[in-house]
Amino acid sequence: MRIGILTLNTSEAADATVIGRRAEELGFDSLWVPEHQVVPVHTGESVPDLYRQFPDPFVTLSRVSAVTGRIKLGTAVCLVPQHNPLILAKQVGSLDMYSGGRFLFGVGSGWIREEGEILGVDFDRRWTQTMEAIRAMQVLWSGKTSEFHGDYYDFPAVYHYPKPVSGPRPPVLLGSAAPRVFERIVADADGWMPIQVTPAEIESGRRKLDTLAAAAGRDPATLSIVADDVDADRQTIADLESAGANAAILGPRTPDSQWTVAELERAAEAVL
Repeated sequence: MRIGILTLNTSEAADATVIGRRAEELGFDSLWVPEHQVVPVHTGESVPDLYRQFPDPFVTLSRVSAVTGRIKLGTAVCLVPQHNPLILAKQVGSLDMYSGGRFLFGVGSGWIREEGEILGVDFDRRWTQTMEAIRAMQVLWSGKTSEFHGDYYDFPAVYHYPKPVSGPRPPVLLGSAAPRVFERIVADADGWMPIQVTPAEIESGRRKLDTLAAAAGRDPATLSIVADDVDADRQTIADLESAGANAAILGPRTPDSQWTVAELERAAEAVL
């Protein structure tokens, strides 16, 4: 069972390079950061204050990459339809190249309507748009030249470099509870990254994923389940593993939802 950490890094938190380097020293498998590029002042949903302060995930992970050599680096999650896939594919390819193939691409479609619409998201069909963006990026990550013609994204033949070194692409993990998530994973992704789920939900998801993969001719063993925002509890993690999870991401449980080095060390002692 691979165990990583989710860091909700802000300017007031411990520097992500400090947390990342210590997490690697302690033996954690991966470090993950979230994304909210902009939070509108007026929203229909209540948004935690912390979400307004997130730095750019690719800048953050690039800094961590520069001071580490083993720990994997992931987005949990990148809000894909808020980006132009031509630019996002270059960010992903660059980070994967500079980190030596350590990037894990956790993706989502966003849950704040006003945020998405400001950034050009077709909110009611945001997962359709997300999956088209992923397919466009997969084209950009392969071949000497790339072109794509879809409903949301359309571009002629272009040169697009650097390619990811973890080829043919970094693992694409869908952070979604949408009804069609498993069909989308089997068609265009590499795993499921649900948040705050029970072992029973993992077991059910694994069963559906394996069945659909086998029917589509994909090896179910190549599709991962990564349980996101998990307590640092050995029994909880063992139960998730028994249910079919391949990895768990520990969420911070400090009062301000930030990892400190001391809290990270306590978590490592509890579960590693």
